[in-house]
Amino acid sequence: MDNFEKNWLSQRPQSLCNMCGRCCRCSTTSFTYEKLLELQAEGDQGAIDFLELFEPYDSIEAAREVSPEIVDNIIKGLKEDGNFVEEDMTFYHCRFIGDDNLCTRYESRKTLCDHFPASPWAIVPPGCGFEGWLFMKREEKKQQIRKVKEDLLELQLLKTKTSDPETMAKIIAVENKMHKTIEHYKKHGAEFW
Repeated sequence: MDNFEKNWLSQRPQSLCNMCGRCCRCSTTSFTYEKLLELQAEGDQGAIDFLELFEPYDSIEAAREVSPEIVDNIIKGLKEDGNFVEEDMTFYHCRFIGDDNLCTRYESRKTLCDHFPASPWAIVPPGCGFEGWLFMKREEKKQQIRKVKEDLLELQLLKTKTSDPETMAKIIAVENKMHKTIEHYKKHGAEFW
């Protein structure tokens, strides 16, 4: 687990969960079902754990019959990001969610359950207790990236004022690190923040 994930998990107020079970009844991943099966066969622990818990619905419509608001919310979010390809989309339901919306194996639940939502960009069901908090965290990250961009402009000015090769090398190293930070969030639109 990297430092970002540890920090993210330590900040996440689990008490916000409404315990409605909707994220367990209708979920998806960024991977196609075929890719998950391939990763599982290669020994990828994330794929192994996910497929141990979640069964695929036969179709998007079958998932929509169970949770239309979740399916539509996820598809809407993916369309807005430009990442929706219907033939690659599979929705899943957890084998272990009880009729009372509680996990029937809570004490031995997988890390992926304990860590949901795992990113500020997680698409959660409408009305999820995490909605507002996730929005706030996305905005905080956008502000951090904006600050990195401002600092990059300052470094460009600094480069015009130095002729020392050692100082220039340090500036370039810092710039490269900052560009990697921005690149990490590009899939979420960082170039427009």
